[in-house]
Amino acid sequence: MINLQLPSRIICLTEETTEWLYMLGQQDRIVGISGYTVRPPEARKDKPKISAFLTAKIDQILALKPDCVFGFSDLQADIASALIRQGIQVTIFNQRSIEEIFSMLYQVGAIVGQADEAVRQIELIKVHLKTIQLSAQTFNHRPKVYFEEWDSPYISGIQWVSELVELAGGKDCFPELAKQSLAKNRMIHQEKFIIERNPDIIIGSWCGKKFRPNQVMQRAGWENISAVKNHQIFEIKSPFILQPGPAALTEGVEQIHQIILNWQNNQLMQ
Repeated sequence: MINLQLPSRIICLTEETTEWLYMLGQQDRIVGISGYTVRPPEARKDKPKISAFLTAKIDQILALKPDCVFGFSDLQADIASALIRQGIQVTIFNQRSIEEIFSMLYQVGAIVGQADEAVRQIELIKVHLKTIQLSAQTFNHRPKVYFEEWDSPYISGIQWVSELVELAGGKDCFPELAKQSLAKNRMIHQEKFIIERNPDIIIGSWCGKKFRPNQVMQRAGWENISAVKNHQIFEIKSPFILQPGPAALTEGVEQIHQIILNWQNNQLMQ
C-alpha cells in the first residue's frame, strides 16, 4: 500500500486557490496568501500576506517552508522560477475559460486529496450557471455589452468574462479579442471601434483601481453610445469577476445577469 504524502503547507499566490481551498475545508493547509486576497474575508485576517501579483517576498515564502505553491498565469513566471530554483514545488495554472477554471478547481482538489469534494462543489456551481443560462434564454433581446478591464489603454474582457456575459444573456462587443490570453492583445487602440459597436451596457472592472462611471460618460465622442445615453454603466469589483475561480462563476456572473435583467425590464417598460 502506497502512503500518499499530501501537501500540508501551501502558499497561494493568487486569490482563487485560497478561496477554493477554504470551500474544500482545507484552509488549515494554507500558510501564505496574496496581499490582494479579499475572499474569503477570514483568509485576509488569518493568513500571512507574502505576495502581490507580479512580485513576492521570496525570503518570507522560504521561511514558511511550503511544500506546495499555487500560482496563476505567465505573469507569475519569474516568481515561480525563483522558487523552483530554491527547490520548492510550484504549480502555475493558466486558466482562461470557464472549462479551464473547472479543470483548475478539480486539479487543486485532487492535489490536496479532496477530488470527490471538488467534484461535488463543481457540480453545484454548474447547476447555478445553468439556472442563470435558462433565465437568460427567456430574454427578448440580448444587449451588447462592452466589458472594460482597463482604461488606459482600453482593454476588453478576457475569455471567461466574455463567456459569462454570453451565458448571462448579453453579447460581448469584442468576442474576437476575448480569446487572446495576454492583455496586450486585447487592447483597443482607437475609441472609434468601441463607439461604432455602440454597446447597450458598459461594465467596468479596472484591476487594481476603482472604476469611474463619470469618467466614462465624459469621454469625447461617447455621448451617442446607447449605454452612455441611458446611464447603463456599472462596476463589478475585480475580486468578483477578474479572479478566475469560484468568485467569477458565482457572484461575478450573478452580478452580470442582474445588470442585464434590469436592462431587459427597462426595455419592456419603454
